[in-house]
Amino acid sequence: MTKEFEKLTTAFENETQPRARKSAKDMAMRAAMEAFEEKNQHAYQGNQFSKRLKRQGNKIFDLLTFSEWRKSMKLSYLLAGGTSLAVLTLAVANTGQFQELLNPREPVIEPAIITKPAQTIKKAETEISQTTVGRLENTKSSSGDKTVKAKPPAVVAEQKPMMNQGLYGEALRKDKRVRQQMAANAPSISSPSPMANIVRPMMAPKKRSANGFVAQENGAFMSPSYSDSGRDKFSKIKSNPLKQVVKEPVSTFSIDVDTASYSFMRAAINRGVLPQKDAVRVEELINYFPYDYQGPESKETPFKANITVVPTPWNTATKLVHIGIKGYDIKQTEKPKSNLVFLLDTSGSMNAANKLPLLKNSFKLLLSTLSKDDTVSIVAYAGSAGVVLEPTKVKNKAKILAALDRLNAGGSTAGGQGIRLAYQLAQSNFDKKGVNRVILATDGDFNVGIRNQNELKSFIERKRKSGVMLSVLGFGMGNYNDALMQTLAQNGNGNAAYIDSLSEARKVLVQEASSTLFTIAKDVKIQMEFNPLTVKSYRLIGYETRKLNREDFNNDKVDAGDIGSGHTVTAIYEITPVGSDGGLVDPLRYGKKAAEKPQAQLKQVRSGEYGFLKLRYKLPKENVSRLVEAAVKIESAKTSIDDASIDVRFSTAVAAYGQLLRGGDNLKTYSYDDVINLASSAKGKDEFGYRAEFLNLVRLAKLASGLSRDNN
Repeated sequence: MTKEFEKLTTAFENETQPRARKSAKDMAMRAAMEAFEEKNQHAYQGNQFSKRLKRQGNKIFDLLTFSEWRKSMKLSYLLAGGTSLAVLTLAVANTGQFQELLNPREPVIEPAIITKPAQTIKKAETEISQTTVGRLENTKSSSGDKTVKAKPPAVVAEQKPMMNQGLYGEALRKDKRVRQQMAANAPSISSPSPMANIVRPMMAPKKRSANGFVAQENGAFMSPSYSDSGRDKFSKIKSNPLKQVVKEPVSTFSIDVDTASYSFMRAAINRGVLPQKDAVRVEELINYFPYDYQGPESKETPFKANITVVPTPWNTATKLVHIGIKGYDIKQTEKPKSNLVFLLDTSGSMNAANKLPLLKNSFKLLLSTLSKDDTVSIVAYAGSAGVVLEPTKVKNKAKILAALDRLNAGGSTAGGQGIRLAYQLAQSNFDKKGVNRVILATDGDFNVGIRNQNELKSFIERKRKSGVMLSVLGFGMGNYNDALMQTLAQNGNGNAAYIDSLSEARKVLVQEASSTLFTIAKDVKIQMEFNPLTVKSYRLIGYETRKLNREDFNNDKVDAGDIGSGHTVTAIYEITPVGSDGGLVDPLRYGKKAAEKPQAQLKQVRSGEYGFLKLRYKLPKENVSRLVEAAVKIESAKTSIDDASIDVRFSTAVAAYGQLLRGGDNLKTYSYDDVINLASSAKGKDEFGYRAEFLNLVRLAKLASGLSRDNN
């Protein structure tokens, strides 16, 4: 047998092989390479972020050709065997990893509960192999949403030495058929773009539950944390101008107890950048802090006005008229039952650590403040809206917490549909003697259904007549739509807060839960009439988005802000008294002016007043307003700001800080250091550390002042 093999070997070695023409060989090689490139031009080699490894691929191609086989039979056997072993090992390693992708399980859907993918996807460079990355193509789903379909590339067949080009071509054709079959079965996912510097997750098919809510299949890959920047939206604000009393003696505005601007400012400052100018609403910075103003004795007169006049720290020629309002603090035994609907945004934009996870923990804190007989419902919305939890008593706390824990982020944002469903649920469980409120938690990124701000405003205005109020909690930064959230809160007889940390959630939903949930007065309006005999000019600090017409004050059909239990509201006017050496407006040369009347007239009854304050409000269950009046006496004015109370001094420091963030056009040479000095002297007891935190923010703002503002 050995001799016969040796003879056969000798015969092969002595056989004369015909030499191919070099030109024909080169032509055949080029044709083969062009065909190979055309068939595989869209397939990735290596990973999808790097160039195709053509050079290495060509070397392998050469080794598999008939001529290279003839030249190095032993080497080709060795290479082929090694390649086969490597491919088989890779296939075995990846089988378990992608078994769920290629053979998705049937989704498990719980009634009225949102279920989302629980797995996460790792970086493409290390987790997805070269033989399993497919190209992404834009397609359209049946609902019209843009989707991305992941097409796995060819399964690498075991490489064996091929005796001629025909066998190699047959392998390519077989490879193409396998690739087409896999691509046809590949699932699709929703994505804003086909490529975004990362490999988008390959989601399992969607299925609708009994109530129509879209649920994702359990076990599919979880999308990476949503990241965005530079898309925060704020309404344009033009600072209140200085007005002459002889022309416009009356100032009218709605109160504002929102605090969202302060929290957003804090989040920006802690990132080392100044917030954009329109993000700073000075009145919300001032009203963020609790003040120990004197309050009313009865809920029949739900608040009391405290008026103080002090010299202006940043302008010796002007004075500040400081108005502090304290709401009646409802006792625990007097609190009505609550019918609350949590309207939660679970869209893809909420998939970040400071969004949905923080949202869920925040609402868990709120549950701790509620009575066991209060009722909670949960509506969630992403691509569509659904009832996650039917009205449930708080005594079944475990059931409510379980519903919250099952929420995950993914999909588009049908916020308008969610609001409709939440109001329907609140009205179906309406408590005539209790508090009926929808609490919306979102980043405001509505992109499906009702998106127009005016259309949403009209819808909310109509719904508030039903007795259901709306409060808004904002989350996240980079894609935060403050303009929309302010519109919803102001027209839904509710308040708006921005939650940037669990500490802020505790402040808003635990420490200030009563003022957040229980309204003691609605449609509260303030009107100040300045005396032209004693005041030349004035300007209102803040409240630019809350201005009202003079005739709106007595019109009970005009909506205004609400005050919650124990809430405080602060408003500050800067006035220029008659006879002051300073002021931004020069006196007129021609014509008679009230300020130029004989000095004898200053002895009249009203000459001892800087102005006259009026407050109009309605009790929660009434539709006819009531009136509170108070004169601003000159004789009660402080000669130095140091003589004012701690609360007046601290709120003045906050007012100065807010104006500095907005440009400080009216502050002359007043600086952050001056703010720190004034606030430090008025820090007081500071039980919760809010004022100490403010001082740190001022110091950080001083360091960040040279940086560019977000979104400018």
